[in-house]
Amino acid sequence: MSKVGVIMGSKSDLPVMQDAIDILRGFDIEVEVDIVSAHRTPEKLFDYGKHAHTRGLTVIIAGAGGAAHLPGMVASLSPLPVIGVPVKSRNSIDGWDSVLSILQMPGGVPVATVALDGAKNAGILAAQIIGASDTCVLDKVIAYKEGLKIKVHESAKDLK
Repeated sequence: MSKVGVIMGSKSDLPVMQDAIDILRGFDIEVEVDIVSAHRTPEKLFDYGKHAHTRGLTVIIAGAGGAAHLPGMVASLSPLPVIGVPVKSRNSIDGWDSVLSILQMPGGVPVATVALDGAKNAGILAAQIIGASDTCVLDKVIAYKEGLKIKVHESAKDLK
């Protein structure tokens, strides 16, 4: 069974990151949640990044605000795909610092980046990555997307 690591720089990021946790659990994907600060706990960051794949993780979702080094640093240490979630934090420059810190990675160290506070999409993307090799998860992603389509059609009917 696939497992996704959801990490964040501080507990204050949890309200945003909860969307990823909830969507993954909705797809019956096991989730490991932790706080790993790139600046305050660098030793923990190094250990997490270097050993995530040996603990059975298949994808890492990393949310961070401000300077937002967590996703890129984890990606530099891990062979796993990393999805970065820029978080608009209280010390943020309207979220742009986080977006650019995660988005502008150097060649060779990719981080898939979702929208500001876009943890839900990070969870869906992680499920799609897993679904590429797990038909049970793929079927759930297909059903989820079909549900989105149905909601749009129902909303359109309400307009008439």
